Amino acid sequence: MTNIILNGCNGKMGQVITRIVSEQENCQIVAGVDVNTAVQNSYPVFENINDCNVPADVIIDFSHPSSLENLLAYSASRGVPAVVATTGLTKQQVDSIRATSEKVALFFSANMSLGVNLITALAKKAAKFLEGSFDIEIVERHHNQKIDAPSGTALAIANAISDSLTNKPEFVYDRHSVRKKRSKTEIGLHSVRGGTIVGDHEIIFAGNDEVIEIKHSAASKEVFAVGAVRAAMYLCGKQPGLYDMNHLVGEI
Repeated sequence: MTNIILNGCNGKMGQVITRIVSEQENCQIVAGVDVNTAVQNSYPVFENINDCNVPADVIIDFSHPSSLENLLAYSASRGVPAVVATTGLTKQQVDSIRATSEKVALFFSANMSLGVNLITALAKKAAKFLEGSFDIEIVERHHNQKIDAPSGTALAIANAISDSLTNKPEFVYDRHSVRKKRSKTEIGLHSVRGGTIVGDHEIIFAGNDEVIEIKHSAASKEVFAVGAVRAAMYLCGKQPGLYDMNHLVGEI
């Protein structure tokens, strides 16, 4: 039985993960952490992760960027691996994740969906094959409550494409302020916020007289919860290091 601490347990994703885990036979949530302790759960909830004294095998983090420092310190000091699924992190925070992974196993991915990681791999191959003859644009759509833009997933896709190209592109987020033709060495990133859209990501390869589109749509938050739980199970027992969805998908 894998024992899980859920950081951000009373948020929307936290509650989805709570339900997903309750339906599993090989894992359980033994403690939660959330600034909102009013929600009743089947496990104890702590306002601060440093107050959590419940032994666990792994942490799943779906909280807030401001909680990352305490999470990493707790994980490293107690030797408890952690799945960091919180989005909107700064470059400095990502660097902190890399540094902490030298002490304890950490799993970090901008998107926990297996499908998103599949289209990212496809986009990398397409970009390499079409380089120089197709323009690349990324459009992401999310609900009107999402704070960060562009999404962490859109940036991860853009970075993955950039890594596959010979000539490194420039990321362009806002065209209205500059009146000039689009250059060949750029990737446009566009954000749409509205309604209850869970998450859509589309990579557009636009060439002469033809357009190729690779798209993923999430119908519910459950796809991210399932991926996070899979990642937690995968991470248990791993040596210190930084793991991501490529490691998990490689073992499926």
